[in-house]
Amino acid sequence: MTTAPRETEVQRALRGLEDDRSSVRLRAAMAVGSAPDPAYVGGLVQRCAVEPEFFVRDMLTWALTRHPASLTLPALRGELRSDRPQARSQALHTLSKIGDRRAWPAITRALLSDADDEVARSAWRAAVVLVPEGEEAGLAGVLVTQLGRGDRRVQLSLSQALVALGEMSVPVLRAAAAAGDPGVRAHALATQRLLRDPDAGFASAIEEARRIVSLTGAPGRTPSPGSPAEGDWDRADR
Repeated sequence: MTTAPRETEVQRALRGLEDDRSSVRLRAAMAVGSAPDPAYVGGLVQRCAVEPEFFVRDMLTWALTRHPASLTLPALRGELRSDRPQARSQALHTLSKIGDRRAWPAITRALLSDADDEVARSAWRAAVVLVPEGEEAGLAGVLVTQLGRGDRRVQLSLSQALVALGEMSVPVLRAAAAAGDPGVRAHALATQRLLRDPDAGFASAIEEARRIVSLTGAPGRTPSPGSPAEGDWDRADR
């Protein structure tokens, strides 16, 4: 009588990552991260693409950061070409946590302007972590093309990325503040406010910027008497 081969520890852990119970998947990811092995990398990356629970995905990312970048970077770069938005988004998130700048060439303009908001947000965060010294201005120039996009959560993420680039964002934000699109102008003005005052809340900054844009009208228009000039935040509040 032939005995079935005994399940290895690696096989048991990888099977745990696919369990129907999120608690089991979480424990499996924690166990994998606590005892890194090259055999786990492929399964971790594959699970990131489909895992429905945020806290489990976060543990999967942690487990990947426990493995050598020489193993994880190639697998994660491959996921950036996936048709599945979650695969792209989670790979970008994990690359930002690993923080190895060898991944920078994989952060393409297509990802920074991805049609899926979560992918784009992850790309913005990864980009400001991985951008090499001397390429910050170019990155700011790409990021500014996304001003005015999405809901407040998306706009906050973009503003945070531009603020993280510091002075390199100043020229492109100044140009965007004179754009014809009122949504772009307001978002640029709000981001300028956050650059000047990092403790300012985004919600109040964007509302204030929208009021300024509404009162001043199209770029080049002379404000009517009593209306605030763009950037005159104190008067706009009154």
